[in-house]
Amino acid sequence: MTEGISPKNRIEAFAKLGILIRNLESGEKEELFRRAHNENSWFTETSMQSALDGLSRILEQSKLEQWLSAYALPEEGAAKRVGVLMAGNIPGVGFHDLMCVLISGNVAVVKLSSSDSFFTKWLISKLILLEPKFEKFIQIEEMLKGMDAYIATGSDNSARYFNYYFGKYPSVIRANRTSVAVLTGEESKEELEKLGLDIFLYFGLGCRNVSKIFVKDVAQLQHFLDAMENYKWVASHHKYVNNYDYNKSIYLINREAHLDNGFLLLKESQELVSPIAVVYYEVYESQEELSRKLASLESKIQCVVGSPLLGPEIIGFGEAQYPKPWDYADKVDTLKFLLELS
Repeated sequence: MTEGISPKNRIEAFAKLGILIRNLESGEKEELFRRAHNENSWFTETSMQSALDGLSRILEQSKLEQWLSAYALPEEGAAKRVGVLMAGNIPGVGFHDLMCVLISGNVAVVKLSSSDSFFTKWLISKLILLEPKFEKFIQIEEMLKGMDAYIATGSDNSARYFNYYFGKYPSVIRANRTSVAVLTGEESKEELEKLGLDIFLYFGLGCRNVSKIFVKDVAQLQHFLDAMENYKWVASHHKYVNNYDYNKSIYLINREAHLDNGFLLLKESQELVSPIAVVYYEVYESQEELSRKLASLESKIQCVVGSPLLGPEIIGFGEAQYPKPWDYADKVDTLKFLLELS
């Protein structure tokens, strides 16, 4: 059995990590951003700063205490070895799973994504610096055989693979999800501009990125595109603009109707997941009809963004990329799952 860390010390270590991130010196931050970008060119300075901002919000002491007050954290016990297969689509995307494993008093055996190994290793090194006992609770491995439980995140295809290999063990396996926004036509320009954060942060690569908007009327689309002008900086990224050019050429060759503001394409579609540089739209007749549709698609939707007046589950404009610690991916309570292993 690994020597345990008290719940109080576990929580304090993560709160201290939040303080460290908020007060990171400019020189170290620049080096972190440079090396993360060298590993993955999607990880720009804007993306990395957004990831740090999101982590610092999650790691506020008051939010951690509010989150964890609902659970009975073990003082000591036989720690389980939990295999964590991390995705690498956005910076630090696997950190919440790592935190849940450690907070629950278990051992995290981590397989890093090659797209996000440097930043995740940096976070782990800082955490161990703040609480050296965590070193015995974090292992980085290439193979995750013989674990007591598994947490795996990937595509629909990889989820089938994970289910085949890990389904006989206690496991949380996540597949593709995306996020949508609901526009009523009453949104201010400021609200629509905030929606741009939900669309363009991380270039649309995250499951919390909005890839589709539901509108009451097509007349709303021009107001939407006008409000997106603040985000034309995405067109300076070579991979993003290559996707924009490719999708635009496909629509033009196939004579598919679309709107274009020079860096974003809007296309009508019943589909949820749009390609990079494209946002799908769909016109809805009534709120009741839309509610039924969203309910039928619940297993594929991570977040619904819109006015809070639409319901308690709606996330406000500009907030999709800044979840609270209790906002679990796929709405599966990861910490509850881990605490029940013992």
